[in-house]
Amino acid sequence: MELTLQLKRLGKKKVKEVPLTLLETPKNLEDLLIACVKKQVEAFNKKRLEVNVIGFLSPAEIQNQAESGKVDFGDLANKDLAVVQEAIDNVILAFKDGLFVVFVDGDEVTHLEAPLKLTDESVVAFIRMTFLVGSYW
Repeated sequence: MELTLQLKRLGKKKVKEVPLTLLETPKNLEDLLIACVKKQVEAFNKKRLEVNVIGFLSPAEIQNQAESGKVDFGDLANKDLAVVQEAIDNVILAFKDGLFVVFVDGDEVTHLEAPLKLTDESVVAFIRMTFLVGSYW
């Protein structure tokens, strides 16, 4: 199954679209979150294990990175690998705490056990909720 994930943050106009390929169709929101976390942990750990041997950037790479706002060589200071079960526990807790909301084809999904009807054309939007910090004096 091929899905499109839209990653959004409140107060930001930029929407990041990420393709996601799943081996089986998730039955509910919890299955979808677990599948997404497993894919992301796999990509995160793979990046940590890669060896970066290129010591310079081409002008095209500098331009592409400058457009995103940061130019670097891609070196990682933290080589610790992510633990899948810890990441799954974190995402479930974050959803229950309201740190992000999920929309499937424009409809909000509010319960982890809610059944999903996903197709290859489905768009899943994750919106990270940010809280305003400050006080009135």
